[in-house]
Amino acid sequence: LAGQSADIFTLLWRIPHQQPVGADVLGLQSLQGSNPNRVSRTITTLIIHPNYNSETSDNDIALLQLSSPVTFNNYITPVCLSATNSTFYSGVNTWVTGWGNIGSGVSLPAPQTLQEVQVPIVGNRRCKCSYGASSITDNMVCAGLLEGGKDSCQGDSGGPLVIKQNNRWIQAGVVSFGIGCALPNFPGVYTRVSQYQTWINTQITSNQPGFIAFTSNGTDSDLSVSCPGVPPISVSQLSGKFLSRKANLVCFFHATIYLSQKYREEHEIVKKISNMT
Repeated sequence: LAGQSADIFTLLWRIPHQQPVGADVLGLQSLQGSNPNRVSRTITTLIIHPNYNSETSDNDIALLQLSSPVTFNNYITPVCLSATNSTFYSGVNTWVTGWGNIGSGVSLPAPQTLQEVQVPIVGNRRCKCSYGASSITDNMVCAGLLEGGKDSCQGDSGGPLVIKQNNRWIQAGVVSFGIGCALPNFPGVYTRVSQYQTWINTQITSNQPGFIAFTSNGTDSDLSVSCPGVPPISVSQLSGKFLSRKANLVCFFHATIYLSQKYREEHEIVKKISNMT
């Protein structure tokens, strides 16, 4: 993570280069030194989204099933997942955690303590203006500062983008890709968890996770954004954007971790620039 240090979250959400190695660790605060709250489980099942596209990073999500449930405590806690009808307006604050680089090519120094950074949502229309209209899909959500300075980074992929509603933490995104780290006008791009409620529930047939609809207040300023390739939005397109419904308020997290399939790497710069040309 680039921009800010903290240690209040203690979940490990990583998948080692391409495929899991058979084990996952929870309750970890530092990658070095003593971790008395560390809990390990074997990974028994990996479910990759069937429509994952390695070229565009669309549907960049997978499910891991652990060998047995874990006991929740102050260091291992469940998170609610954002429901299908969630709305994330521009400027809404979110938080990202991880052990990734603190800048492009700059590793997290010892003892490599878990980092946290607060970044606001950047609407998909504005994000398309930066990355190119075809690069940002409805399955993605962007977050970061347009002036740069705070972002997820290489090594953070698979980590959670969370948002707080009342007293509940809701996972809105999964770290996916970006151009560099914390560069101006290039916010981080995350898998939009709310797009996958049906798929997740189809894969998890018992002890399903709890989904909550996150509702943004006011009007989304992103609706007024336009640029080459992103034409002004019409009145008819606004229909239905402000509807919401009640959602399950009980969150479960049973032997499953939601994560991105790929790490943010410097080759993303080449890929995304080529998509824009």
